[in-house]
Amino acid sequence: MDFTTGEDHNQQPIDHLLSILLLLSDQIRHAITDSKSYKLECTEVGKLIDHLSKMLRSFVRFTTTAPSFYDRPVRRVFSDLTRNLTRALTLVRKCRRRSIFLRVVTIVSTSEFRKLFSLLDASIGDMKWLISIYDVGTDKSDTGVVLSLPPIASNDPIIAWVWSYISSLYLSPLSVKIEVANELCSLANDNDRNKKMIVEEGGIPPLLKLLKEESNFEAQIAAAVTLFNLVNNEDRARLVTSESGVPVIVQCLHKAPIRVQVSVVKLIARMAENDEVSQEAFARENVIRPLVTLLSFDTVDNLYERQSIHSVFKMNKIGSMANSSSATTTWSINRKERENEPSELKLELKTCCARALWMLSRGNLANSKLLTETKGLLVLAKLIETETGELQTNCLMNVMEIAAAAESNPELRRAAFRTNSPAAKAVVDQLLRLVQESEIAGIKIPAIKSIGSLARTFPARETRVIGPLVKQLSHQNPEVVTEAAIALGKFASPDNFLCTEHSKTIIEFDGVIPLMRLLRGNERTQHHALVLLCYLAMHAGNNEALVQARVLTALEGADKSIVGQHSQLRQLIMEAIHQLNMYHAGVIPSQRVSHSP
Repeated sequence: MDFTTGEDHNQQPIDHLLSILLLLSDQIRHAITDSKSYKLECTEVGKLIDHLSKMLRSFVRFTTTAPSFYDRPVRRVFSDLTRNLTRALTLVRKCRRRSIFLRVVTIVSTSEFRKLFSLLDASIGDMKWLISIYDVGTDKSDTGVVLSLPPIASNDPIIAWVWSYISSLYLSPLSVKIEVANELCSLANDNDRNKKMIVEEGGIPPLLKLLKEESNFEAQIAAAVTLFNLVNNEDRARLVTSESGVPVIVQCLHKAPIRVQVSVVKLIARMAENDEVSQEAFARENVIRPLVTLLSFDTVDNLYERQSIHSVFKMNKIGSMANSSSATTTWSINRKERENEPSELKLELKTCCARALWMLSRGNLANSKLLTETKGLLVLAKLIETETGELQTNCLMNVMEIAAAAESNPELRRAAFRTNSPAAKAVVDQLLRLVQESEIAGIKIPAIKSIGSLARTFPARETRVIGPLVKQLSHQNPEVVTEAAIALGKFASPDNFLCTEHSKTIIEFDGVIPLMRLLRGNERTQHHALVLLCYLAMHAGNNEALVQARVLTALEGADKSIVGQHSQLRQLIMEAIHQLNMYHAGVIPSQRVSHSP
């Protein structure tokens, strides 16, 4: 009979594998009965086989009584055992009576039996270990976790720990499951190899099941933190999503206390950060609404107390009225509880929510739209105004992502950043305040980038935006200077319908002289300074400030090494020089065709 081994073990039911092993054991006994040589050794083999056979038969009860059976270590042990029993059968069969010729050419040595005894002893050790870890789940008086080392894991003890821990997540009482989840968390913290092993050996499904334990908050926290430590790359984050983990995670936001929500929101942020598929899966589960709700607690004059969750999110196309109603009820129930929580914990939750929303909107147009369809922009603006540190930074990065999405999408730009929008005005006010007042480059730069992304939303009369950006051209930090030049370039670009008016405003705010100084900066700074100078020359070339600053000479003598690397810049400089020469010659250039916004 042909006994399959190797990868086939991962496909066949456990009870089928058990029947194969028991059948092998019976065949070995029959072969021992027929043996004519090495009778003593064959008898010893029989004793070992009998021991294994009893253990296999006792193991049957675990496969039939366990409500959910964890089979990873079983398949590994059974695969090795199948190979060892097949080897035993082959060796014992050689000891039967044969012809003189076959006895001469087929030599059985005692060393082969010694090797076989060693292998069968190892299989007995593996079976003892296997039975011990499954016995933990059936013996209600035993609340411990088996951490012995089976022979099969002698070269890699960690895998035996992982098997024991995961098995306990299936079989042990809840208190032990919490302890085990924390141990897996610690193991995952050690290195990426351990993370990979935990995931490959099936650790995610029981952790997600533990996360559902609404009656035990410690269990939920232990599961969420362990999953957080595991999903630090795309593959593992996506595996949680493929295991239907996203709905489980989102559900935890509605009824859980604030300590659980902190852990769950951190998990959402990390998954969204590392995997685009997870990022979109969370949006489909409508996670943005509860995150904005949590972020808005005690914010914007208790906006969410005065407005129902349904009305706040009425523009959210993917949310159902039932879900909105449920969220409203849950929020009302938890409000009093939440007010009694320590302020540090409430701050941590808001900080985590702001980061999660940032990761969900990062590079994702659909999620950015969903966020603006709530009161999210208004909440972000208020928190940028009133908070400092990580919470303020996370809110600012949110705005930067939404602004970047609006830059490339006219529909979002018109919907979220129309001139008469209170939320848009509040956001712009705070961005300008940070550009003017903040001395932290990590705050100033995203604020500048955001204003640049919104350049096409500002009317010609909105000169208050350009002045602060021009001032940043003289900042001591080269990154701030460069980002200011890039942002102003978006105001003066031909892609901007009001490029001529904005170019004149930049010159009126004395932007030419600092731009000329930037031509002595690093390559990136020079490149963007040249681009902006070209736009100014093309749209306001008859301005005396350009003549006095000798912009034409500067463009004609631009660094050839930089210009040569950028064909578009070379073309832009040629056009700007042409425009300036026409102005200097007294020729009135034809009206330039403006681009629509």
